[in-house]
Amino acid sequence: MGWVRVARRGIPLGLLVFGGLVILLMVRLVEWPLFGQRRPITPHITQFVCRNAFRILGMRYQTIGAPMQGPGAVVSNHVSWLDILALNARKRIYFVAKAEVAGWPGIGWLARATGTVFIKRDRREVAQQIDLFRTRLAAGHKLLFFPEGTSTDGRRVLPFKPALFGAFFDPALADQLQLQPVTLNYEAPVGVDPRFYGWWGDIELAPHLLGVLSAPRQGGVSVHYHDPISLAVFSDRKTLAKTLEEQVRAGLTAHSDTQIVQG
Repeated sequence: MGWVRVARRGIPLGLLVFGGLVILLMVRLVEWPLFGQRRPITPHITQFVCRNAFRILGMRYQTIGAPMQGPGAVVSNHVSWLDILALNARKRIYFVAKAEVAGWPGIGWLARATGTVFIKRDRREVAQQIDLFRTRLAAGHKLLFFPEGTSTDGRRVLPFKPALFGAFFDPALADQLQLQPVTLNYEAPVGVDPRFYGWWGDIELAPHLLGVLSAPRQGGVSVHYHDPISLAVFSDRKTLAKTLEEQVRAGLTAHSDTQIVQG
């Protein structure tokens, strides 16, 4: 029955993701000449794909709080490849990823098509990063970071790396920028390891994907949007990183009124 469930979920999911990618690329051929970095149409395709992916998987999806309005940056804990679906399903965002991701089969193609910002984690590249962030923010984009620098089992939040916030303290960005901390909470299916949805350490993607697709029961994920904070009130990146980390960690087990979007 496990392989039956893999086929029943995996085939529609593959058609949804790669069919959506083909449509997105076709629309982008028209969108780019007219709007450049601004993407008024294609992000809606990404949202549609991500929302319906949870329906195909049979996973519950809910959000708490409200995404911030206007350009800015979003920071979140990092648990799984499912994070991409969870964070895109509610709000149009653009991930910031290490440059190596662009070359990953499958994931790299999807990342490039959906407007991911690729950066090199090198201090010598900071000036270029500032220019890149400024351009994307000016286009109205919300940039999303995973400041832990790696994924976890979903039961904890690792210390945020302050270096990732250095580029934001450039005067061209600091006065206009808001940052919104977001907490991802995964609820495993009843009776299985609470870390079921976590993809970390030496776990390979294919076995983890098959495990999710073949599960007899599914759990869910909640996306907790905390109140945005203004970068202008912080004087250094270490204090900023610590403040954001504490808010994300506090939301890991917090329970409050929720706005539910059933997957």
